[in-house]
Amino acid sequence: MSDIETIRDNYLAQIADADLAALEDIRVAALGKQGEISLLLKTLGKMTPEERQSEGPRINGARAAVADAITLRKEALEDAALAQKLAGEAIDLTLSAHDAPRGTIHPVSQVMDELAEIFADLGFAVATGPEIEDDWRNFTALNIPETHPARAMHDTFYFPDQDEQGREMLLRTHTSPVQIRTMMDVAKRSQGAGEPIRIIAPGRTYRSDSDATHTPMFHQVEGLVIDRDIHMGHLKWTLETFVRAFFERDDIELRMRPSYFPFTEPSAEVDVGFSVEKGKRIIGGDPYGANGGWMEILGSGMVHPKVIANCGLDPNEWQGFAFGCGIDRLAMLKYGMEDLRAFFDGDLRWSGHYGFGALDVPTLSGGVGA
Repeated sequence: MSDIETIRDNYLAQIADADLAALEDIRVAALGKQGEISLLLKTLGKMTPEERQSEGPRINGARAAVADAITLRKEALEDAALAQKLAGEAIDLTLSAHDAPRGTIHPVSQVMDELAEIFADLGFAVATGPEIEDDWRNFTALNIPETHPARAMHDTFYFPDQDEQGREMLLRTHTSPVQIRTMMDVAKRSQGAGEPIRIIAPGRTYRSDSDATHTPMFHQVEGLVIDRDIHMGHLKWTLETFVRAFFERDDIELRMRPSYFPFTEPSAEVDVGFSVEKGKRIIGGDPYGANGGWMEILGSGMVHPKVIANCGLDPNEWQGFAFGCGIDRLAMLKYGMEDLRAFFDGDLRWSGHYGFGALDVPTLSGGVGA
């Protein structure tokens, strides 16, 4: 029988000087199907148990040594080839990279974030609710009678089916049902005793209307404060603080005009002063000057006692105020947009012009205390 160690040492010597092409030939000659060491392994079956016990470890050891040597030599040759290639190549770092397309933050999303930041500084929490509502929470609980024009088919999107209690189902026309749900949850949790509430309710709302300043689907934010001894002064201060923080100007004046809403009493429309600068209306400045004036931005008022009672709270103990405005309209006023319908067209040219990149989104880092 051939000397196993001599065969092993012979192959190890060849491997030490081989290139990649020769290395593959050596592998086939030693470890291939008909390789010299592979054929030696096949002889083990014809040996006696004593011979297998003696020769088996020697043959397997030679096979392992040759296989390991081939692997190490191959890795060394490949590393050397790669190092030589890298040494002979250079990357021109002066070439500009191609601009990768990136998305933008929609102005509505940006304004929602700004609103949440401002009202968080004032101690308000964000509340949400379903966009498919029943007419009791959307209308009746808010002291809107069945004969009110807002219930008419030309204003509200109704569903053909009713809920289990026989109530009409609809797409909510405002986020006021979130106020109703919040007060009812508080009444239930406190077993009618009540507790202070301070929330804003941003979200999508739906009405059958469409022109340059109205769309069938739009965004609205409403605020609600319920506590003891709340009055119109608290409402006025909250709205002034909010508007000045949102438009980031301290010279903004508000004007509250008497109005009527079924769910508040007294009610007030809120106007904001503006001035004309370089032919454009700018929120702030002197509304009484030759280039100034007022524009309506939101509705507000003290929560009607009937609404509080409908939610299971005692109106003799708990009072509060509410307000609401269109988020889309706020975005138009702050960022100079003219047509509300463009918000929902999905035109990439529009979003590229008015949208906010992830790294250059304007912030309100100063908060309401700035």
